[in-house]
Amino acid sequence: MYAIGLDYGTNSCRSLIVNLETGIELGSTVFNYPSGELGILTDPADPNVARQNPQDYLDGLEAIITGAIQQAQSSNPDFDPTAVVGIGVDTTGSTPIPVDEAGTPLGLLPEFQHNLDAMVWLWKDHTGHAEAAEITALAEKMRPEFLAKCGGTYSSEWWWSKILRLKRNDPEIFEAAFSFVEHCDYLPAVLAGDTNPRTLKRGICAAGHKAMFCDEWGGLPDKEFLRALDPALADLRDRLYEKAWPASEKAGGLCKEWADKLGLPEGTAIAVGAFDAHMGAVGCGVKEGTLTKILGTSTCDITVAPDTRDLADIPGVCGIVDGSVLPGHFGIEAGQSAVGDIFLWFVHNLVPDSYGATADEKFISMEKELAALKPGETGLLALDWNNGNRTILVDVRLSGMLLGQTLHTKAHEIYRALIEATAFGALTIIKRIEEYGVEIVEVVNTGGLAVKNETLMQIYADIIGRPLKVAASDQTCALGAALFGATASGKISLSDAQSKVCKVRDRVYTPDAANQSVYADLYTLYRELHDAFGTPGWSGQVNNVMKDLIALRERQRKS
Repeated sequence: MYAIGLDYGTNSCRSLIVNLETGIELGSTVFNYPSGELGILTDPADPNVARQNPQDYLDGLEAIITGAIQQAQSSNPDFDPTAVVGIGVDTTGSTPIPVDEAGTPLGLLPEFQHNLDAMVWLWKDHTGHAEAAEITALAEKMRPEFLAKCGGTYSSEWWWSKILRLKRNDPEIFEAAFSFVEHCDYLPAVLAGDTNPRTLKRGICAAGHKAMFCDEWGGLPDKEFLRALDPALADLRDRLYEKAWPASEKAGGLCKEWADKLGLPEGTAIAVGAFDAHMGAVGCGVKEGTLTKILGTSTCDITVAPDTRDLADIPGVCGIVDGSVLPGHFGIEAGQSAVGDIFLWFVHNLVPDSYGATADEKFISMEKELAALKPGETGLLALDWNNGNRTILVDVRLSGMLLGQTLHTKAHEIYRALIEATAFGALTIIKRIEEYGVEIVEVVNTGGLAVKNETLMQIYADIIGRPLKVAASDQTCALGAALFGATASGKISLSDAQSKVCKVRDRVYTPDAANQSVYADLYTLYRELHDAFGTPGWSGQVNNVMKDLIALRERQRKS
């Protein structure tokens, strides 16, 4: 048996065909979104705008599946497409699409094809930051239970913020939209041949983590609450959905139109969609006690806890949703708004050419230099908020900071400080989750940084204080999607599929005790800055931080 996983990222989409008995990956194709800049439609007048063209999704859908099938047939003459039992889909989120009554994205209609507001609202669109603050304030007053399940603060990255922003910024497009559909729900509906917003199956992952859906209060936020935000939202609720499904459920069978396009059997199981990080966690083999971390341009951290136990609400996380990752478990989501993006910003804008002619050469040269440094030796400390803070402060209007530079500071020293800052942010997330009774024993990583940067991984291990493993697959999101596609077919359980397919690499990064001790001192200073600049009502002082950094630097250089 085989399964296909589709992973729709920020700049491209990719496919993966996996053998469900051996875990061997037979074929994979990448499709770069052709619209905009690296697939993102932007507005020079507003840096918060980030939209996408829905046509890119459809063009990519055919390209990546047929491409992967051709690869599989070339590499393995015994591969038979009729043995594909299921297809799963993951996407970014919250990435809502305004659609008409038939479920056609407005951005595909001729009259709206040049209107940014009619396009897909990508997860990283922050135009709704004021609306997010308004939603948070109203929920604190009227429905505090809504916020308790999503970390205490509603984000501009999420569903209602974007829809409310559209209503206020472009009423014409809002009125033209019969409904709204998450990207991860739209693509399974396309494959199954039912894009009707009233009947397509919505995923609990997107609904619970981004749209404040919870069975405890009857699904989506009630009309009274939505009416207090805007009467149009209360009316919209009737055109959304009453039930949400886990990704282990079947969204439908592959329709004839797409079966003919793809060369796959009509009726092949299509799994309910979910977000990339959640399916990536499954592809990493997530289980109780394991935190999975997608280390990329940003990070998304996922862990689980059994839904048979009482689990306290955790302030600052991105949501606690039953069934959003594994059946029978609460899925707990957190993350950082920028990690790799910080490093890319640094190398593209501030690193001198003496380190190399290209970005790759600069990274290699800097890594070689910084690997020779001891923790604390740079005398630098940074805050990892160059794109705001997702967890635990949930504030997109925070910004990055670098402290301790002198006239002798070198670029590779700053690079090390930026790596350390992102690791301190990761530790802050783990500490918050454990504070509320969910133990983290190990961390399984995936993404380009986890594979390519050994020095970064060792720094992370020393700061986080837990063994770090790296998933064997380079495409854990697509792999997790494939496993859900297989599960939706009813021919294999998710746990059996994980046990056969999910593996980690031989190299395990274990913490160095001496380095841990120094990083504990640095982390204390990081938390002082974190709380001073990130929390309201903070009443401490930070006049010690610069001198403490100097003292630590001198101590490390003498040792």
